[in-house]
Amino acid sequence: MAIQYSFTKSLVDRQNEAEKAMLEELRSGNYTLTNPLVKLNPYLINPLAAVVLFHTDDEVAVTVRVLGKEPEGTMEHTFPKAKEHVLPVLGLYIDYENTVEIELYRGAKHTIKIQTEPMTSGVPKLIHMDTTYHYLRDELIFVSPALTDLATGFDYKGDVRWHLNIPTVFDIKRAKNGNLLIGSHRLLKIPYYMSGIYEMTMAGKIVREYSIPGGYHHDQFEMPDGNLLILTEDLTSETVEDMCVLVDRNTGEILKTWDYKKFLDPKKVARSGSWTEEDWFHNNAVWYDEKTNSLTFSGRHIDSMCNIDFDSGELNWIIGDPEMWPEEYQKYFFKPVGDGEFDWQYEQHANVITPNGDVMCFDNGHWRSKVPEKRIKNRDNFSRGVRYKINTDDMTIQQVWQYGKERGEEFYSMYICNVEYYKEGHYMVHSGGIQYYGDHASEQFAALMQDDPMVHNHSITVELLDDQVMLELEVEGNFYRAEKLHLYHDQDNMPLGDGVRLGKMGVTKEFDTLIEMDPCGEELSYIYEASVEEEDDRFTFHATFESGQLVMLMLEQGDEKHGYYISTAKGKFAALCCGTFIEKDARKIKCSVNKAGLSGTYDIRVIVDDKKFDTGIQIKC
Repeated sequence: MAIQYSFTKSLVDRQNEAEKAMLEELRSGNYTLTNPLVKLNPYLINPLAAVVLFHTDDEVAVTVRVLGKEPEGTMEHTFPKAKEHVLPVLGLYIDYENTVEIELYRGAKHTIKIQTEPMTSGVPKLIHMDTTYHYLRDELIFVSPALTDLATGFDYKGDVRWHLNIPTVFDIKRAKNGNLLIGSHRLLKIPYYMSGIYEMTMAGKIVREYSIPGGYHHDQFEMPDGNLLILTEDLTSETVEDMCVLVDRNTGEILKTWDYKKFLDPKKVARSGSWTEEDWFHNNAVWYDEKTNSLTFSGRHIDSMCNIDFDSGELNWIIGDPEMWPEEYQKYFFKPVGDGEFDWQYEQHANVITPNGDVMCFDNGHWRSKVPEKRIKNRDNFSRGVRYKINTDDMTIQQVWQYGKERGEEFYSMYICNVEYYKEGHYMVHSGGIQYYGDHASEQFAALMQDDPMVHNHSITVELLDDQVMLELEVEGNFYRAEKLHLYHDQDNMPLGDGVRLGKMGVTKEFDTLIEMDPCGEELSYIYEASVEEEDDRFTFHATFESGQLVMLMLEQGDEKHGYYISTAKGKFAALCCGTFIEKDARKIKCSVNKAGLSGTYDIRVIVDDKKFDTGIQIKC
C-alpha cells in the first residue's frame, strides 16, 4: 500500500490503561516502605515525575522529599494519612540519579534512587537565571511553547525540574483544585488551532480533556464557580479568533457564547499593522472581573483591550489608541490624564484586571502606531509591562507603572508574552518573543526561518518587587507565557480513577464546490509520502506536495461526498503566536477531519491536479 495507516488511542485512554496496570501491580505485590514500587513517568508525558507506591499496616502521613543538588534545592511534600500510598514524586532533575527520601510521620525513613533520562531536543537551553533561593524558594518558573521547545519548569538555580514531552500549548494556568489547565497537543488546523484543553496534574495525568466545537487557541480562565472561559472561533465562519465560550466544568457543555462581531464591526475597527480580513481581532487573552461582572479581551489586531458586560455582551470600554477609529466608537475610549509618562499599548497580550480595577498587559509595541507612515522598525522599538488606572465615570486613563521601555531593543517582543500581578508592587513581566536576525530585532517571524543561522530567539522573564528586579530568567527559544507555580498543591495532587473526555468536536468545514471527476483507478503514489492517522473522533491526512498543486481530500460513501480543500501555498502569517506545528519543509501538509457530522464508512480519495486517486483506506464514523 502506498499510504501508511495507523490508529492512535487517545492519550486519556492510554493513561487510564497505564494507571490501572500500575495499581494492579501494587495490589498484587508485597510493596512496603523499604520495598516500594517506583514508576518513572507513570502518565507517559512527564519524564521528570515519578510515582512511589506501597502499603503500611496503619494509616500514616508520608513525606516525599527529592534532595536537591544543594540543600536549598530540595523539594518535598507531606501527604495525608492512608494505608495505601500512591505518591507523586515531583521535581526530579533531568539526566541525574535523584535521591528521594520517603519518611513516615514520626516513623521510619527509606531512601531510593531514581535515574532520569538525558536531556532531549525539546528542553530549552538556559542562558542564565539570576535570583536567590530566598526569593523563589520551592516555586518554579514555567514557560509554555511558542516554537519547538516544550513546556518546562526552572528552579532558582535554573535547573530543569519539570518538563512535558508533548506540545501542550498556550498558557499554563493553575485551577483552584491544584490541577493545571493547558491546551491539548492535538492540532486541528495550522498554525495553532487545537482540539481543546487538558485539565491535568503536575505529574501529567489528564483528569479531564475538553473538546471544543470551534477548537481552542491562546487562553482560558477559571470562573469563580469553576466553569471555564475558553477562547475559540466558529469553524464555519470566514473569520478566526473572535469568539469565547463558557464551558461547564463537569459536563463539557457550552453554556454561553460571545461573538465579538456583535459588539464590534470588523469593517469599522482601526487596524494594527498585522490586521487581516480573516484575523481582524486576534483575541489572545480573556479575563473575568467579578466586581464588575465583565469580560476583558485582548485584540492584538485592533491594538485594543475591550471590556464587555458578561450577561448582555454589550461593550463597556476600550483601552487603546483611539486614532483612526470612527466617531461612533470614540465614546468607549479613555482620555489620558496626569503629569506622568504615558504611552498607549500596541498589539498587546495577556490583559489582567487587578483587585482595585486597574488594567495591566504586556505592551508588545509592534508597529507602535495606527498610521502606516508613522510605524517604526522593531530595532527602534520597545516592549514592556504596563499598568493603567482607569476611571469609567469620566473616561480617563493614567499610566501608573511600566517596566521594559528602558531596555529598548534587547527586551522587544513583537508577539506573545505576558504580565502577572501577585500583589501591589510585585509583578512578572515575560518578554517571551525576542527574535534577532543578525545584530538586530527581526522584522519577520523566526518560526518561518528556523534553519537560518542568522536567526536567534530567546526569552527574558523578570520579576519585580517594589521596582527592584528580584529574578531574571533567560532561555533560548521563544515561549508564549511564563507562570510561577509550586509543584505541589495543598490538595492531594494525585487523583486516581479514569480520566474523562468531555465536550465534542465540531463539524469540519468543507469546500463550497466539489470537483466532480471519477477515480482514475490508481492509488496515490508513494512520492507524496502520504499517511492517515485515525483517532476515535477524527483522522489526519499527512502528505508532501509541491507548491501550487491543486489538492482536495475526499470522503465518499456511495453518492454522498465530502470535499476538504488543502492549500499548498507557502504559508504567510500576520500573526503566529505559536509556531510549534509549522513544518520546516513547507511542502508538508496536515489536514484533520473531525468525525462529527459524518455517519457510516467512507472511502478516502485524494484529488491531485487533474486526477482522483484511491488511497485504499476506509474511515468508519
